[in-house]
Amino acid sequence: MRILLTPPEEADGDVESLRSRRIDPIALDEAVLLPPVRPSKIVCVGRNYREHAAELGNEVPKEPLLFLKATSSLLSTGATVRRPKLSQRVDYEGELGVVIAKTCYHPPVDADIRQYILGYTCVNDVTARDLQKTDGQWSRAKGFDTFCPVGPIVTDEIDPWVGVAIRTKVNGETRQDGNTRDFIFNLDAVIRYIAQAMTLYPGDLIPTGTPSGVGPVVAGDQMEVSIEGIGTLRNPVADE
Repeated sequence: MRILLTPPEEADGDVESLRSRRIDPIALDEAVLLPPVRPSKIVCVGRNYREHAAELGNEVPKEPLLFLKATSSLLSTGATVRRPKLSQRVDYEGELGVVIAKTCYHPPVDADIRQYILGYTCVNDVTARDLQKTDGQWSRAKGFDTFCPVGPIVTDEIDPWVGVAIRTKVNGETRQDGNTRDFIFNLDAVIRYIAQAMTLYPGDLIPTGTPSGVGPVVAGDQMEVSIEGIGTLRNPVADE
C-alpha cells in the first residue's frame, strides 16, 4: 500500500510520476477512511439527463453546463453529511464521478479520451436546493463542507459509454434509477469541453450529472449511491 506525498496537480504528466511511500496495511475496521481522491478541482456537469432537467423545470442545455464544487466539500464513505443552518432543503444527487489520470488540455481531435481517465467512482452531489434557486449561481449551494461524498474507485472495470446503472436510496428506498447511456453529453464531449477552458490534472474529479428523482433529506436519513461495477457510497445525514 502506498500513500502520495506530492499533490496530484504537481505530477509530471500522470499519476505514476508522483512521489509516494509505502505503508504497512491495517484492517479496514481499524482505519479512519479519507476521501479516495485529492483533486485540484471538482468540475461538475449539470443537467446531463433530460428527465432531471425537466423535473426541476429547466431546459435541456445545448452545451455541457459546468460548475465547481469546493475541494473542502469532500467526504469519505460512512462520514456524516451536515445540513447547514442556512438551508431549509438539502437534496441528494447520485452521480458517476470520473477521476483524471494525466494532464489534459486541448486534447487532439483524434485522441482517445479514455487515456486521460484513471477510474470511476460514486459521487453524491449534495445540494442546498433553496440556496441554489435564490443565489442564481451554484457555488454556495453546492460547496458546503461535507457536500461531496466520494468513493470507492475502480479503474477499467466498467464502461460508461456502453452504460452503467446508477441508483440512489434513502433509508433503503430507491429514489433514483438511471443509466449513463442516457447522458446528454458523453464523457468524450464532457472532458473535451472542460479541457478547452482549463487544464485537468491527475486526480481531478468530474461528477457527470444526476438522473431524475432528486429530493430532500433530513437528519437521521441514510443515503446510498450505488453504481454498477463500482460499489456503494453510504453517508448518514445530521443537522449542523
